[in-house]
Amino acid sequence: MQPTDFPLITSDPDTLGGKPCIKGTRISVDIILEWFASGATLPEIIKSYPQLSEKGLHQAIRYASRFLKNEVFVQVKVA
Repeated sequence: MQPTDFPLITSDPDTLGGKPCIKGTRISVDIILEWFASGATLPEIIKSYPQLSEKGLHQAIRYASRFLKNEVFVQVKVA
């Protein structure tokens, strides 16, 4: 992954503990995923948060998708 792949996604340790966010906001990629999972549409999100752009929301989804492809799940049995 190149840093230029997601120019609208930033991560700063001083903002939300370093969670990836839409540039210029404190709106994290994970909260955007939660909104979509709860049934919110792109126009509804932008209407509620006009500082977001359609391009930024699309980048957030692509960013999350890119990192989930490398996700490893480990099942642990507790005795």
